[in-house]
Amino acid sequence: MRRHSKDFQDSLTPEMALTILKEGNERFVNNLKANRDLLQQVNETSDGQHPFATVLSCMDSRTSAELIFDQGLGDIFSIRIAGNVLNDDILGSMEYATKVVGTKTILVLGHTKCGAITGACDQVKLGHLSGLLHKIQPAIDMETTTVEDRNGKNETFSNNVAKFNVQLTIERVRKESEIIAQMETEGLLTIAGGVYDVDSGVVNFI
Repeated sequence: MRRHSKDFQDSLTPEMALTILKEGNERFVNNLKANRDLLQQVNETSDGQHPFATVLSCMDSRTSAELIFDQGLGDIFSIRIAGNVLNDDILGSMEYATKVVGTKTILVLGHTKCGAITGACDQVKLGHLSGLLHKIQPAIDMETTTVEDRNGKNETFSNNVAKFNVQLTIERVRKESEIIAQMETEGLLTIAGGVYDVDSGVVNFI
């Protein structure tokens, strides 16, 4: 499987790029990895990279975007941080990935049973982690269906927060990056969200 040429990247629509991710996750769930030679991909990408997607996901060891979307070397930009939260450095990375390199979709990916989400729900305070978890508070406030046991031990509550966190992050990307918002308006890229189920391996797209 080869996807590393500029011509291939240019030929994709944003919708096609997102479909490639969806199809990759379907292969992952069914244990049907695409046939690819990673060493060959090392050689093919040595002079440059032409990834088709940018994925912001959690640093959780179970959520490697390349694996759960069945992608190889040079296929995607993978930005990882606890709780898939957003900051200026991540926005700058997204702007580079889309405006400069030409990826056609941005996917914000949360996941179930997320430690960062659980910590935020439990109001954990720990050094620099405290500031990171505070970024998740708006998603906690947005979850209004749970009246009792609004804490990390309530899996339904925390998973709802994870979903809201993805939605709010997408809204922030559009609001805080004029570059990305303009590209989306012009139809040059799409911004999508999803939640990875650590029990099944399925990504539920929002």
